[in-house]
Amino acid sequence: MPIRVRAFAKINLGLRIRARRDDGFHELLTVYQTIGLHDVIGVSVERGSGIEIRCEDPRVPKDESNTCYRIVEKLLQQTKAKGHVVIEIEKRLPVEGGLGGASANAVAALLGLERVLKKFLPGAERLRIAAEVGSDLPLFLVGGTVLGVGRGEQVYPLQDLPAAACVVVTPGVGVSTPKAFAEWDRRMVNNSESVVGAGLCPAGQPRAAVPTWSGTGAAELTVLAASDRMGELGRGISAWLSESYSGAPRQISRRGRAENPLLELVRAGIKNDFEEVVFPEYPELSEGKSALERAEAKYASLSGSGSTLYGLFASKEAARRAVAKLRGQGWTAQATATLRRREYWRRIFVG
Repeated sequence: MPIRVRAFAKINLGLRIRARRDDGFHELLTVYQTIGLHDVIGVSVERGSGIEIRCEDPRVPKDESNTCYRIVEKLLQQTKAKGHVVIEIEKRLPVEGGLGGASANAVAALLGLERVLKKFLPGAERLRIAAEVGSDLPLFLVGGTVLGVGRGEQVYPLQDLPAAACVVVTPGVGVSTPKAFAEWDRRMVNNSESVVGAGLCPAGQPRAAVPTWSGTGAAELTVLAASDRMGELGRGISAWLSESYSGAPRQISRRGRAENPLLELVRAGIKNDFEEVVFPEYPELSEGKSALERAEAKYASLSGSGSTLYGLFASKEAARRAVAKLRGQGWTAQATATLRRREYWRRIFVG
């Protein structure tokens, strides 16, 4: 019987882009947040050799360009395991949607194959391999609310934000992340002031320390020699949030409890820089964000480079009403919720 693993999606609670680095990547600052929507990955090992990808969605590559293929190949090399590995992808998340579907699939394949082989990588090796395959793979080895820096692959578990109702809108277009970055670069060349405005911290800051992971339980994640760096990152986030934050006191609900800090965080002014380049190219995405706001989202944003949009709502009932309204307007929408770290790891394996 194959091991089945849920590949949970992520959204970006803000995403800031700096100019291109010497290695061709961009410095980023983002807060990743896992959510309940997911693909399902089946992993099994048969007699023979090689790696086989099975998926009914024709848009999913079945060759070595697939992130699942690449990470499985690295795991087999690292553990010197033998056999014909079969990866079955039950696709529920959009392709090129900005929800990290391909990256989540790869991490799910890694975790599933470890279980099948009964060979588990050391935490540092697991993170290293994930980062080699793709920039946002390491976040799925943490789950919950995660700070991403560098090109997004340097990850730090943040204190989990309370679960919040979420509505995801998936327009019928796909956005190429490389093309979105290329358009960002073109605009930055033509507007040097925007390059300064897009900065996330003072130049010359040291690189983040690499976290080490010693298992699949969130409590086992540790960051090596990172206290100074974390202090700097905390100050950087505070500066980011304070740019447009009025300093007004936290709102207290009618029941006397402070409002969900997730909504407080997003109201502080964080935004996704990709909206500047993606919305002009795909006006329907801007319209989708506006539709979410009209449906009473407390906050709405593009996720990653798109094309998925999401809205955060005050309650599950408000999210359900929004889905009904959006579907009535012709949008593909579904309700979900943000997924905290403990819940992420509790639910990741099926059965």
